[in-house]
Amino acid sequence: MTIIAVTKGFGIEAVHEVMQAGCRIVGENYAQELLGKFGSMAADERPDIHFIGHLQSNKVAALAPLVAVWQTVDRPSIAAAVARRAPGAKVMIQVNATGETGKDGCRIEDTAALVAQARQGGLEVIGLMTIGPSSGDREVTKRAFSQVSRLRDELGLAELSMGMSEDLDLAVPLGSTMVRLGRALFGERPPQNGI
Repeated sequence: MTIIAVTKGFGIEAVHEVMQAGCRIVGENYAQELLGKFGSMAADERPDIHFIGHLQSNKVAALAPLVAVWQTVDRPSIAAAVARRAPGAKVMIQVNATGETGKDGCRIEDTAALVAQARQGGLEVIGLMTIGPSSGDREVTKRAFSQVSRLRDELGLAELSMGMSEDLDLAVPLGSTMVRLGRALFGERPPQNGI
């Protein structure tokens, strides 16, 4: 099990703390915050950075030198942008398993095609990523996680980024290989000041 320390909303001190504790992977949600924290940090001092937020094509070029894994590839235009700006990059396909309107992620039935397209573009698809329902309904969460776990197996992928502070107890038994923890590690986030 890989723990991704989600440092959004926290300063570089939080990053140093988790790295000193032995966690070498951090997750960041916002392009500007990621660039501000890590843009001037030497490569050998930086943790592995997973981008876990909504990804916009126009941000890919700036993020490419810093991101180790792009977890939120959810549409063909993003796969193409990452392939163009970060050839051979490791990516995960984000799946919207709850069917919620406005939620990021491709539909379950579109996932295999997006995996194929990303691979054709030269990207290394290492797994799938999903987020539980906005409602926090545990039965809906369990069904969604089960679906994405089966899909990962069907597609023969190694990784499954599934589960956050409030639902990791459901995600781990259902096959998650990565959990994204923020509040469980750092407590409540400070106000975001419009980020």
